[in-house]
Amino acid sequence: MPGTPFAIAHQATAVGPAPHQLGTRQAREEVEHRTLAPGATRALGAGNRALQEEPDPFRTCFERDLDRVHHSRPFRRLAGKCQVFIAPDDDHLRTRLTHAVEVAQVAVGIARPAGLNVALTAAAATAHDCGHGPAGHASEEAFSPFLDGGYHHAVYGADVVLAPLNLCAETLDAVRNHSWNRPSPLTPEGEVVAWADRIAYVCHDFEDAVRAGIVRADELPGAVAGVVGNRRSAQIDAMINGVLDTIASTGRVGMRSAEAEALAAFRAFNFERIYLRPASVVQAERVVELLRSLTHWYADHPTAIDDGSGGGGGGAVTSPGAAREADPVVAAVHHVSGMTDRYALRMAVDVLGWDPDKLPRGV
Repeated sequence: MPGTPFAIAHQATAVGPAPHQLGTRQAREEVEHRTLAPGATRALGAGNRALQEEPDPFRTCFERDLDRVHHSRPFRRLAGKCQVFIAPDDDHLRTRLTHAVEVAQVAVGIARPAGLNVALTAAAATAHDCGHGPAGHASEEAFSPFLDGGYHHAVYGADVVLAPLNLCAETLDAVRNHSWNRPSPLTPEGEVVAWADRIAYVCHDFEDAVRAGIVRADELPGAVAGVVGNRRSAQIDAMINGVLDTIASTGRVGMRSAEAEALAAFRAFNFERIYLRPASVVQAERVVELLRSLTHWYADHPTAIDDGSGGGGGGAVTSPGAAREADPVVAAVHHVSGMTDRYALRMAVDVLGWDPDKLPRGV
């Protein structure tokens, strides 16, 4: 439209003034205060952050966190990090990124009807695995000897990988404590993320293993199928309902006993038949050897670590000069843990001289 002070992509559709409850951050904070469950976490201003910031005029502090995670390098790199199967040829198998998306969907599916803070739940669920190294949980065993206190993906994600994003303390706490071997999260939203993570991975890892030919769909134990069904969507619905019923009945985040026992049996089956099957154990040992060897190499060659000026690209990008100023071993762990599966495999060939035909990969 010549002469008008705006542009449109298509024929403009009338919107009208925004409803009061959607127009500003402050108005939506007021709506949250009135409508969320008594124990839900309320957004307030710029949020509780390590570095103080000015509040956003339109987004709550937790909505801002979710946006930062979506646009971050660590979240993007999850697309190249495996969920179970290392750098597989089958593009339909889950990655850490698609796992995070599914966890967020399950978590929001609980948080919204329970009256919890959806933005906080989504931000923490989306970010929860950003601390994972390449090749899944084997990387924790690989990196632990190099760091005081060991390497736990949840703690490393919250305290190291996500630190540059200056996320709210509640979001970081939910990430840090989403694993069941960690202390309880400080918020009910964090506890929802812990349940959603387990619900999602147990169901979709089995589905991927069926696709990969490792197990058959009809092998699912009766103690599982008899309670939550055989289809992934039905299983997730049943478990979400088990959590929501527990919240409604007790006022606490948990899961109804029948579904919780089915989930535990499902997880035990996956460990026996998928995660700890002999081929997986052998592959994990090879992964540990590879990642430790790469860490030693980068500790001995700190100038090879990408400082953000270009090149490299598969590992964690540091601020210029940081890799040379920091403890070289800690810097090496930071770099190697940020690598995607394929980049780590490539570096094993390029800098360690590994035989490409003997790399751990696939199913």
